[in-house]
Amino acid sequence: MATMESLIGLVNRIQQACTVLGDHGGEGSLWEALPSVAVVGGQSSGKSSVLESVVGRDFLPRGSGIVTRRPLVLQLHKTDDGKAEYAEFLHAPRKKFSDFATVRKEIQDETDRITGKSKHISNIPIHLSIYSPNVVNLTLVDLPGLTKVAVEGQPDSIVEDIENMVRSYVDKPNSIILAISPANQDIATSDAIKIARQVDPSGDRTFGVLTKLDLMDKGTNAQDVLEGRSYRLQHPWVGIVNRSQADINKNVDMIDARRKEMEYFQNSSDYSHLAHKMGSEYLAKLLSQHLETVIRQRIPSIIALINKTIDELNAELDYLGRPIGSEGGAQLYTILDMCRAFDRVFREHLDGGRPGGDRIYGVFDNQLPAALKKLPFDRHLSLQNVRKVISEADGYQPHLIAPEQGYRRLIDSSLGYFKGPAEASVDAVHLVLKDLVRKSIGETEELKRFPTLQTDIAAAAGEALERFREDSRKTVIRLVDMESSYLTVEFFRKLPTEPEKSSNASGSNATGSNMDRYSENHFRRIGSNVSAYVSMVCDALNNSIPKAVVYCQVREAKRSLLNHFYVQIGKREKEQLGAMLDEDPGLMEKREALAKKLELYKKARNEIDSVGWK
Repeated sequence: MATMESLIGLVNRIQQACTVLGDHGGEGSLWEALPSVAVVGGQSSGKSSVLESVVGRDFLPRGSGIVTRRPLVLQLHKTDDGKAEYAEFLHAPRKKFSDFATVRKEIQDETDRITGKSKHISNIPIHLSIYSPNVVNLTLVDLPGLTKVAVEGQPDSIVEDIENMVRSYVDKPNSIILAISPANQDIATSDAIKIARQVDPSGDRTFGVLTKLDLMDKGTNAQDVLEGRSYRLQHPWVGIVNRSQADINKNVDMIDARRKEMEYFQNSSDYSHLAHKMGSEYLAKLLSQHLETVIRQRIPSIIALINKTIDELNAELDYLGRPIGSEGGAQLYTILDMCRAFDRVFREHLDGGRPGGDRIYGVFDNQLPAALKKLPFDRHLSLQNVRKVISEADGYQPHLIAPEQGYRRLIDSSLGYFKGPAEASVDAVHLVLKDLVRKSIGETEELKRFPTLQTDIAAAAGEALERFREDSRKTVIRLVDMESSYLTVEFFRKLPTEPEKSSNASGSNATGSNMDRYSENHFRRIGSNVSAYVSMVCDALNNSIPKAVVYCQVREAKRSLLNHFYVQIGKREKEQLGAMLDEDPGLMEKREALAKKLELYKKARNEIDSVGWK
């Protein structure tokens, strides 16, 4: 089996790495799954002195009232004997503090930076790591002292605010509660024991610590508490004798203070029989041993969480896209792969896998027929205009039998109106395709990391759609021109002819027949015939224009939207390809952070496996 030091030291390193990577909070995080010790106590209960005794260094701010105004996450790392002690803050990376007086000042300055020079509190933690041969591997969280009333300069909610902050740490099932209570006060009124009892009624996670044993009234002692008779916990109570104010004023060394503490217990008539289970050194070892037991019990659940997180990180990295090689071939492959991904999304829009393609059918089923119905044929084929066109077509010699030139002129001018709706259909489908290109670029997840490539693809697709539109426009205009260039003769041959006049008709009747050629009925019949022919052509174009538009625009967009772009990028140099793959800096930072976190979790899994089960 692995040694206790190696297992707890590993957990400490993992917690520290999580902190550096910002993964030090939130449900389901690795930090939350790893146990730590929450130090809880009322104001002036001796919390700071206990922590300093465990560390063996005088490094915490002191004063009256509320001194700890932000949680202090303290990670102790045991180093080899003979190595120099030093401290590091998360907010000041790569800066080592070897003078612990400057550590105290840095804690105070960093607290003031968030809370100001006031008596307010903040739940934003300060992260401090201490490396020393005189400590055990341990992670402790020093929390603001619980209080019962707000003092001048504090908000009325300070009592509730502090309690809520403390609860946010001790409520966690992986949190070990170090409940600090002064021996010169009734244990029944202990703030620390009260909150520990609420969140840990069984006492499985709570370690009781009695401070200020040397300050109790003469003739009294705390044996009932330390021996578990006053308030029983699952773990033994530990008594602590802190440095006196006189010792603090004289800057008595913490090592000497530990020695004096042990002498106090060994020489005390009240506690000598408990001396081997008292003192800050024993407390540190007790916590470390318990921490090692908890870690071993939770290795399976920790490994399960790590595996789950690794899967999630891999999935997110796949979603963001893996890093790209620097070689030109790799860059070209990536660009082509992104283009293919975009093309798939674009086709899905057209084919119905995604919304949008139905708008093209809407152009043909609604917009085109509506536009054709609005054409001004009623005005163009009115009696007045028919008479005018026929008369102008006859010139100085009126038609003898049927006004063919007039017919042709009326039909030709009528068919010209179809060019407007035909071109409008082309433009409408062009706008739909452009919008689908924009949507497809936005919906292609692989492209989101490459804003420059998105712009290049949008430009290339836009140019291609313009070419397709121009070809489609020419085609539909050609369809209309084809209808004008050769009329359907059979249509006119099937028209009913005028009733023949009787051969016995009088001369006056013959003259009347010639006059009928210029009567209103005659022109109305011509207008009706032309209208019928135009209506036949309208039905034909209503069917053929969509076919031409789909063939020239939609079909080509599906087949060859980026073909010209492929030819262009195939000729580009490595530097130009690299410029196209200029990623969004935010995504690059996110991927780098995820990659580091993934590496951390994989390393943690391997190390926990090897250390926990060997």
